[in-house]
Amino acid sequence: MAIRPAEQLIHKAAWLYYAHGLRQDQVARQLKISRASVAMYLRKARETGIVNISTSTQLFTDDVMARKLEDALKLDAVWIVPENGHVADPSTDIAVLAASVFLELIKKGDRIGVAWGRTIYTIADIMSYADLQDVTVVQLCGNLGAPYSYRPDQCTMEIARRLNAKGLNFYAPLVLTTEELARGLRAEPVIREQLSGISACNLALYSVGTVDADSHVVKCGALTASEMEALRRAGAAGVIAGQIIDAQGKALDCSYNRRIISAELSSLRKIEKRLVVVQEDSKFGPLVAAIAGGLCTHLVVGARMARRLLDHAGPAAEKVA
Repeated sequence: MAIRPAEQLIHKAAWLYYAHGLRQDQVARQLKISRASVAMYLRKARETGIVNISTSTQLFTDDVMARKLEDALKLDAVWIVPENGHVADPSTDIAVLAASVFLELIKKGDRIGVAWGRTIYTIADIMSYADLQDVTVVQLCGNLGAPYSYRPDQCTMEIARRLNAKGLNFYAPLVLTTEELARGLRAEPVIREQLSGISACNLALYSVGTVDADSHVVKCGALTASEMEALRRAGAAGVIAGQIIDAQGKALDCSYNRRIISAELSSLRKIEKRLVVVQEDSKFGPLVAAIAGGLCTHLVVGARMARRLLDHAGPAAEKVA
């Protein structure tokens, strides 16, 4: 069973104190909590059997990989959904946990940026209702045509509805036919103001997209399969909020990126909590690129993807083992 979001600070405090040997004041600084809270969490860890005097029980052992990933990849928090042979579609478990994590991360008065796609809409669809105060949900990129499912406006407004929050849509298409049209539209006061306000978000929720014929930007008609293949040969490694990124997580220098209406990657990096949720194993490469580009601070994945990430981290993971 995956660790519940509300218990994660207990696990993180125990991991830093017992496995890393940090003092309580150092743990407090790293987790941005008080020293008294650290002492309380360590006591709870011992009382509930999460750790004993030498380290872990099964619950803690199941979560050790998450702590190792946080250390190796320099992430603020990782949640891992364990493999479950009795579940026909394990990706659903990932979405369920991600919905819970997402709700835990939201604070009163937050401004939340939301991307689009099947993963994000699934999270929105299964998320519990909450009556949060003064929360605003904003769309991170332009919109798509009506026939496409999981559109940016649908994802944004469904999450806003579940949170009883204010929803702000982009009244602009995701991709324009020419770079000149895109520049002109981005210069419009309403669009310019909305794009410039994205960096003021406290939390962002998105997944990563592939750069093949199954990519959502191909399926929605923003690019053809042949155009995507050409971009892949030019260095495309993934898709974030409609933008093509390279293996270092930087915006690929291409006409497509210059023709879209979407948050600048620099704006996304300024958002304090950047929650990335990945359901499919095929998104390993795009996820590695997103992490390399500083586009992820919080991560929800399955156990298989977590092991691949640890293997990819190699020496960095071994140092914290």
